[in-house]
Amino acid sequence: MAETGAPDTSAPETAESGYGTRGAVAAWCVFDWANSAFPTVIGTFVFSAYFTQAVATDAVRGTEQWSRAVTVSAVLIALLSPVFGAIADATGRRKPWLAVFTTICALSCAALWFVKPDPEWILFALIVFTLANAAFEFGTVFYNAMLPELVPPRRLGRVSGWGWGLGYAGGLTCLVIVLFGFIQTDTPLFGLDKETAEHVRASGPIAGLWFALFSIPLFLVVPDGARSGLTIPQAIRSGLSTLRKSFQNVRHYKNIVIYLIARMLYTDGLNTMFLFGGIYAAGTFGMPISEVIIFGIALNVTAGLGAAGFAWVDDWIGAKKTILIALVALTLIGLGMVLTDDKSVFWGLGVALGAFFGPAQAASRSLMARLAPAEVRTEMFGLYALSGKATAFLGPLVLGIVAGVTESQRAGMATVLVFLNIGGLMLL
Repeated sequence: MAETGAPDTSAPETAESGYGTRGAVAAWCVFDWANSAFPTVIGTFVFSAYFTQAVATDAVRGTEQWSRAVTVSAVLIALLSPVFGAIADATGRRKPWLAVFTTICALSCAALWFVKPDPEWILFALIVFTLANAAFEFGTVFYNAMLPELVPPRRLGRVSGWGWGLGYAGGLTCLVIVLFGFIQTDTPLFGLDKETAEHVRASGPIAGLWFALFSIPLFLVVPDGARSGLTIPQAIRSGLSTLRKSFQNVRHYKNIVIYLIARMLYTDGLNTMFLFGGIYAAGTFGMPISEVIIFGIALNVTAGLGAAGFAWVDDWIGAKKTILIALVALTLIGLGMVLTDDKSVFWGLGVALGAFFGPAQAASRSLMARLAPAEVRTEMFGLYALSGKATAFLGPLVLGIVAGVTESQRAGMATVLVFLNIGGLMLL
């Protein structure tokens, strides 16, 4: 199986037989707007920085602890995503699974409100974040698997890119609300107390509410697969049996396996870079949380523009070439960010970095959508999630170890570039 080339574009753009309506496609993209509040506000720029600066005993120790939480959630995701995907394929339904994990993630975000700026809350914060992060990733398995049923192959790159672009816009908008409504103001909304960091802790409930509210269009408008008629126990047995056969017959999916190994490596670098970007900016360059958020806003703007702009490039030259272009750019820019001591230069490079972050992610999803056989699509996206998490513990783990041993966040972040390069070479 190879990536499809430039397909015929003579067919009409709307109401194509067997695919979703424009409304369904739009609702699917809006879910990216909804769920992006979690990785942006909680995982990267606000709560993670708050944890390392105000909850943990010091920034380096906090970075190490946060990396362990990411590692634990990554192991859970790697082990269970293919299983959940295979069972969902057996039941024929995806939306119920997506609803469950969306609810868990939203409620876990809300629970972060209780994390006060005191080391006594370290364990609670890490457990809740681990649960939220795992639920978020489990949900994307079922969300991504809906894409090939909504649009034909010739439009996969565009719609995937539009979704990612809208996702960055959603993360940006939520960041702006948190920044100007709660953190960078003398009078936070609702009269929240700055002394106990209520204005920062509110980022948890805000992200949870954002996710829950804007996920509603997908559940109302996007069609789901037909029920298979199997009972839950039957579906579990059938799904596990199919998954076992897929691993046994892996030689029939050689092209997918090669791709997933490559993605496993470069996505490890991407995820680590994204998860620890705010922590690095705060610890190495002394950025306060308010400046970290502004930095995050700038990155989200360029990432969203990059994802949307490269959406047509994906359908034009192919997803594989799009990914490779993005990885080369990310490596070169990332190297400059690690080497510089000038915060202004770091800012400029960070803004440029964002333009290639979105395309790498969006094109990865569209390539998987092109390669996955329809009859095992959710299972394959489960393996896709596994490829993003099977070694995901390595990136944060290596970063945490190197940062701890060298007592340098800069040295820890440099390890990200190794994963990007190995993954890019494997993709070739």
